[in-house]
Amino acid sequence: MKLSRFLFLLLFILSTSVAFAQSSSELKRKKEAIQREIDLLQRNLKKTANNKKLTLGQINALNTKIKLMQDKISVINSEMKNLDNQIHENTNTVINLKGQLGQLKKEYGAMIRFAQRNKNAYDKMMFIFAAKDFNQAYKRIKYLQQFGQYRKKQAGYIQGTQKDLNYKIVILDKNLKEKSNLLHEQENEKDKLGKNKSEQSAVLNKYSKQEKQFRQDIATRKKQQAQIDRNIRAAIVREIELERKRALEAARIAAEKAERAAKAKAAAATAAAAAKAKAENKPAPAAVAPVAVAKPKPSSSGYLAATPEAAKLSAAFESNRGALPWPVTSGSITESFGKHKEGQASYDNAGITIQTSEGAGVRAVFNGKVSKVGSALGRHYVLIKHGQFFTVYQNLRSVSVSAGDEVSTKQNIGTVATSGDMPELMFQIYRGAVAQNPASWIAK
Repeated sequence: MKLSRFLFLLLFILSTSVAFAQSSSELKRKKEAIQREIDLLQRNLKKTANNKKLTLGQINALNTKIKLMQDKISVINSEMKNLDNQIHENTNTVINLKGQLGQLKKEYGAMIRFAQRNKNAYDKMMFIFAAKDFNQAYKRIKYLQQFGQYRKKQAGYIQGTQKDLNYKIVILDKNLKEKSNLLHEQENEKDKLGKNKSEQSAVLNKYSKQEKQFRQDIATRKKQQAQIDRNIRAAIVREIELERKRALEAARIAAEKAERAAKAKAAAATAAAAAKAKAENKPAPAAVAPVAVAKPKPSSSGYLAATPEAAKLSAAFESNRGALPWPVTSGSITESFGKHKEGQASYDNAGITIQTSEGAGVRAVFNGKVSKVGSALGRHYVLIKHGQFFTVYQNLRSVSVSAGDEVSTKQNIGTVATSGDMPELMFQIYRGAVAQNPASWIAK
C-alpha cells in the first residue's frame, strides 16, 4: 500500500510538471511574439520621431504598441499565476516526501535494530530448528529470506525518495528564482508602459494643435482610399457579372441539349407507336409530346462557384477560416475592420491595416487566380480570386504577378510601400462583393 501511494504521488508530480511546462512554454511563445510586434512598431516610430507633421500611422502605431505592452503584462501575470500554482504544488510535494522519508527511515531503523539483535548465524539456526515441524521450518527460512530482501527494497525506497526530494527542492528553488525574475520583468514593463503613455499624451497634445490639418489629411486620404475600394468592388462586381453570363450560357446550352434529347426521345416513341399500330392494322396514334425541360438558373451567390473546380476552391478557402497565413511574415494590426473615429474625423475600413517592416514581401494567403493588378496614387494593388472569395492586397511598392496568373499559398506577389512614413499593407477579404473581417480569417 505504501509503495502504491508512493508511485501514485510520483506519477502526479510528473503529470503536473508536464502540464505546467506546456502551459509555461505557450505563454513564453506568446510573450515573445508580442515583443516582436512591439519591437517592429518601435522601429517604425523611431524613424518618424523627428517628423513635425503628425500622421495617422504614427498614432495607430503608438496606440497599438501600448495595447501590446498591456497584453505582455497580462501574459507575465499569467506566468506568475502558473508559477504560484507550481510553487504551491512543489511545496506540498516536498512536505509529503519529507513525511514519507521520515516514516521509511523509522521503519528501516526498526528493521536494522531487529537485524542487529539477530545477526548471529547461530540464532538464525536456532530459530529454524525450533520449528514444530518441517513445514514451519521451511516457512521460517522463507521468512528470513524475504525479510532480507524487503530490507534491501526499503533501502532502495529511501534512496529513491531522497533523490525525488532533492530534485523537487531544486525545482522549487528554480521556480522561486523565475518568479523573482518575472516580478522584475513586470516592473520594467510597467515603467516602459508609463513612459509610452506619457509619449501618447505628448502626441495627443501635438494632435490637438494640429487637429484641423490632421482631420483634413485623414479626410483626403480616406477619400482616396474609398475611391480605390470602389474600384476594387466594381472589379469584383464585373467578375461576378462575367461569371453570371458564363453560368447562364452554360445553363442555356445544357437546356438546349436536354431539350433536343427530349424531342428525339419523343420522336422515337411516336415512330415506335406508329409502327406498332400499322402492324396491328390500327389507326396511327397521336404524336408523343416531348417532356418539358426546366432551364436551370444559378443563384447570384453561386455564380462564382458554378463549376466543380470553383466550388472546391471556395470550400477549401472557407474551411481554412481562422487558419489562413498572414499576408506578411511579420507585422501588427494597427487599424481594424469597420468604422473608426479620430477626433472629429470618421471613416470606414473595408479590411485591416498591417504595419510591417520596410520593403517587406507580400504573399498570397491562399491558392487562386489573379483577377486584376491596378495602380492608384503611385502605388499598386492586387486582386486574387479564390472561387467565390476574393483577397485584396493594397499599398504595394512593386508587384511580381500579372492578371490571369495562378498563385499558390504564401507565394510572393510584391513588396509593401511606405504610407504616411509607415510601411503598411491594406488587406481585404470579400465573399462575392461583401467585405469580410480579415482578422477572423487569418491565424491568430
